[in-house]
Amino acid sequence: MSDRAPVRVLIADDQDLVRAGLRMILNAQSGIEVVGEARDGAEAVALARDIRPDVCLLDIRMPVMDGLEATRVLAGAEVADPIPVVVITTFDLDEYVYGALRAGARGFLLKNAGPAMLAEAVHAASRGDALIDPNVTVRLIEAFAGSDAASARSAALPPPATPLTDREEDVLAAVARGLGNDEIGRALHISLSTVKTHIASLMAKIGVRNRVELAIWAHERGVAR
Repeated sequence: MSDRAPVRVLIADDQDLVRAGLRMILNAQSGIEVVGEARDGAEAVALARDIRPDVCLLDIRMPVMDGLEATRVLAGAEVADPIPVVVITTFDLDEYVYGALRAGARGFLLKNAGPAMLAEAVHAASRGDALIDPNVTVRLIEAFAGSDAASARSAALPPPATPLTDREEDVLAAVARGLGNDEIGRALHISLSTVKTHIASLMAKIGVRNRVELAIWAHERGVAR
């Protein structure tokens, strides 16, 4: 059994039943403890600033302040001491999802993702990593690749100053197809840590902020083969 302190999580969702379910799932996971709950984004921001959880788990559509704005306030690029945010939603509005990731969210999951992926996303966010449901990556590529916003963002990025290696090209194509890290490792016969190293290098070289932007950049350039 690990001696490390559990990851302290704040849950925000306007539905009592959803919060209760998330609390039950997370408290049953190893190394995770729910330390606070909020019914809307404004309450979540105030409580997060007070108790400083390790990770905030936010629904997107909430009253008073939605999860998109709460994410920006807690984890945006201008925040001096950001708190990692994972967004969890029913994914009925694709543009909200993309907006949440651009606002600084470290992860995005569907509400039917399951306990294992939910726990993995929380742990990843607490480590400074990002986990985005591969199915979401595919949906976002379909929704935004080729759109004016995505094309403008992609066109604004210059070619990588340092050329991509052959292996990085392989990993990039796999990300663009929506493969998760484990799947990429199996497909390319490399370790999970090597996959993560390649993805971090790709993001740095290309100048994108998350896995979805990386996939869209690749898709816009015809890399997803």
